[in-house]
Amino acid sequence: MAEITAALVKDLREKSGAGMMDCKKALQENNGDMEAAVDWLRTKGLSKAAKKSDRAAAEGLVAGKLSADGKTGVLVELNAETDFVSKNELFQNAARDFADVGLSIEGVEAITAAKTAKGEVVSDVITNLIATIGENMRLRRSARLSVSEGAVALYLHNAQGEGVGRLGVLVALEGAGDQAVLKEVGRKIALHVAGTPTPPLALNEGDLDPAAVEKEKKFLTDQALESGKPLAVVEKMIEGRIRKWQEEVVLLKQPFVMNPDQTIEQLIAETAKETGAPVAVKAFVRFALGEGVEKKQDDFAAEVASMTGQG
Repeated sequence: MAEITAALVKDLREKSGAGMMDCKKALQENNGDMEAAVDWLRTKGLSKAAKKSDRAAAEGLVAGKLSADGKTGVLVELNAETDFVSKNELFQNAARDFADVGLSIEGVEAITAAKTAKGEVVSDVITNLIATIGENMRLRRSARLSVSEGAVALYLHNAQGEGVGRLGVLVALEGAGDQAVLKEVGRKIALHVAGTPTPPLALNEGDLDPAAVEKEKKFLTDQALESGKPLAVVEKMIEGRIRKWQEEVVLLKQPFVMNPDQTIEQLIAETAKETGAPVAVKAFVRFALGEGVEKKQDDFAAEVASMTGQG
């Protein structure tokens, strides 16, 4: 049997990203053959991956990318089980590669079936990451914004590395004016979307989800009825309160965080004057990592405890 040296184990660990003991065992099982050991690790990891597929993946990264001409932007969310993975170079590189794919292909299913610039199918990259890192992972969602003229701005908050963070925002501004000015204003609006205490739910009132409006209306009605006021009075109260709520959650009506005396709508009008051409916010996207995913934090803690004999 070939001698399994520390240097050999180190080389396999760097090549595969797998744990030290797994690398040592892989080399022992394959008589020191590096390529066979890599395949062994992959097979071993794949068998584990199936068992992990039902575990909640709510951590990970949001990756963002802009096209070279600044007129298209994309966000993707790549999830894993723990926040440790967000600092893993292989995971970060994969998220960046997937965002790059998303510049030309729209939708999670299409991106998953496509190839990266390195010639690897995205679904295979994810499978291999699961095998290597040992956590359930998935490409959860993607969004792409484009303008025919103007600029798309990108902001990544709580950055974990180049082009990746825990919250991402895209803002698309349409206009024939100076693209550099539009890009800067778009970035300021993206900062606003990321940082405002009340994250906007829609660009304008007409874009609000009717279900969200009805839910708020019911909440306000129940609240007002508890005060003992007659229904007719409550209905009039609710009309005014719903209008106020809509202004709070609609981006164009929100006070700009960098200048609360000015709304986003007024900022756009000011920008149009500065550039000498009409400007409009075409759309915005806000991805906060793991939002809406049920987190089963106890699963990972229990597994660690069982591995260390403390469970």
